[in-house]
Amino acid sequence: METRGRIREWPAERRPRERLGALGAGEISTAELLALVIGSGGAGETALGLATSLLGRHGGSLRRLGSASPADLEGVPGIGPARSSALCASLELGRRMAAERGRTARRISGPRDVSRRLAPLLRDRKQEEFWALYLDTQNRVISERRVTVGLLNASLVHPREVFAPALRRSAASVVVAHNHPSGDPEPSEEDVAVTRQLGASGALLGIPLRDHVVLGADDYVSLRKRGCLPVRSPRAASSHAHASPGDSATSGDAREARGSRAPAEATGTPP
Repeated sequence: METRGRIREWPAERRPRERLGALGAGEISTAELLALVIGSGGAGETALGLATSLLGRHGGSLRRLGSASPADLEGVPGIGPARSSALCASLELGRRMAAERGRTARRISGPRDVSRRLAPLLRDRKQEEFWALYLDTQNRVISERRVTVGLLNASLVHPREVFAPALRRSAASVVVAHNHPSGDPEPSEEDVAVTRQLGASGALLGIPLRDHVVLGADDYVSLRKRGCLPVRSPRAASSHAHASPGDSATSGDAREARGSRAPAEATGTPP
């Protein structure tokens, strides 16, 4: 792909802006789309040359590029604060658009639904984010909330922070989830401790913790399926018999013991 000279001096059929206008955004390359976000060249490179360099530094992956900080992007000659901010903003918009797909289904019938809803938003974050989903008696999402950002431990995730919103919203149950920036969803000892603490608090309040789902790069793990939350009693189960077959937000299929592949798209909407 030609990246030399001034783009405005190129034939119209080779300029990214003209190509987008003539062919549509879906028909031009990723580098050309990034060049349009960058806007103009710098450091002796055209905007297309800068875009090609950025992609090359991140293995040609938009997911990897999207997880880069502004400071990382500014490591490329010709990319300053204004351009790095524009790139981060555009990539975040893409992440949020992809996350909207998982939010169209309001009912949480198992950990797969939790992953579909939150994985596009969280899987590429560089810090752990702990989220809570508040459900009604039909396991429909009333609201969602980011509870904490940073390493997960029992001192940071206080039951009050999780269950106070549940009481205000008259939620029937709660599901929590967090990401592992390493990409490996295998729960840590601290994850298990937090799950048991929240499960015990929910039982006391009469607002059960349905599941704690750990999200990795492409997989997820349900801590209920790992046995870290008590099995509901027959009496409790019968009181929710009118709910959907996947009543507990972690009941799902038995084959989800570890979790299935999460969707390939990435993005989401912060609170």
